[in-house]
Amino acid sequence: MPTIFRLRCAAFLLVPAGAILGQPAGTRGLTDVPGIRVGHHTLGERPTGCTVVLLDSAGAVAGVAQRGAAPGTRETDLLDPLNIVERVNAVVLTGGSAFGLDAAQGVVRFLEERNVGFRTGAGVVPIVPAAVIFDLPFGNNPKIRPTADCGYRAATAATDGRVAEGNVGVGAGATVGKLFAFFQDPRADGRRLMPMKAGVGTASITMPNGLVVAALVVVNAVGDVIDPVTGRVVAGLRNPDGTLADARALLRSGAFAPAIRPGENTTLGVVATNARLTKTQVARVALMADDGLARAIAPSHTEGDGDTMFALATGRWAGDASVTLIGALAADVVAEAIVRAAARADSLGGLSSARQTGSIPARLR
Repeated sequence: MPTIFRLRCAAFLLVPAGAILGQPAGTRGLTDVPGIRVGHHTLGERPTGCTVVLLDSAGAVAGVAQRGAAPGTRETDLLDPLNIVERVNAVVLTGGSAFGLDAAQGVVRFLEERNVGFRTGAGVVPIVPAAVIFDLPFGNNPKIRPTADCGYRAATAATDGRVAEGNVGVGAGATVGKLFAFFQDPRADGRRLMPMKAGVGTASITMPNGLVVAALVVVNAVGDVIDPVTGRVVAGLRNPDGTLADARALLRSGAFAPAIRPGENTTLGVVATNARLTKTQVARVALMADDGLARAIAPSHTEGDGDTMFALATGRWAGDASVTLIGALAADVVAEAIVRAAARADSLGGLSSARQTGSIPARLR
């Protein structure tokens, strides 16, 4: 039996009985990778917010995969293997669309105060890539969006403890099930098909040899969240009677034409491992990890999504690193984090959540 297959089977022994994916009891999510801290800051008055992934002073080798058609990002060109900066000091995921990129500047200030960053003759320059979700319509005031102060506060709050999930940080204004843009269904007496609330989710897997792979994802997608274990909808387009419409069935029926609002949706993620990888290898992990979106969101990578996946390698584990294995595990934990993002969200802003519809997978109840 090939070594990779043996390791893969061993990984599955760590998850709950009956589940292919999962987050074993006692794990913390992304912070199970040593050297990583996560902090959220939520602006409850709209709501919206930002989430900061902080690396220790050595930083982490980083890469990115960007498959969505409508991204909003900062500093992602630095992560191209052709460019010289090897390590990043933090990653910011934020609400507020392009306005929310201001949050990254607060993290830059936080790191500079602690003398953390890329060293130059004029001092340190913190390397902080960032990406945004479009959540401006959610809540009562689109003028409320994350600022540099929000980023600073999230960085200050960052810990290596269990990562909060659901309607926190960048997940505060996240929604799913917008394939038909609140489509008015003529079969429903003029009532509209509606989206549902989602948020932030995280998952991790630890191999018997000490390799750790983890993910943190915010789901603000056009499509529905699908549990890869059962194939059932967890959260998404909702009928006027409160039942789940299932975007896959609507698309296949041919009765409805998608009415996507370009650029108003996005799933963002950060995958991390404690393995030692080169910048080129990390870029490959990001690309493979992005496959988790296609497993757990239907449809994914649409013209209305700005899907962006960051990958980090801290290098604290000295074992032999198989990029194929790490990338495969990364796609697994990304898919599970997406399901958790829907399962851990609460109803908010007039939108139901999976808790309310009773569609949370049994393993996460």
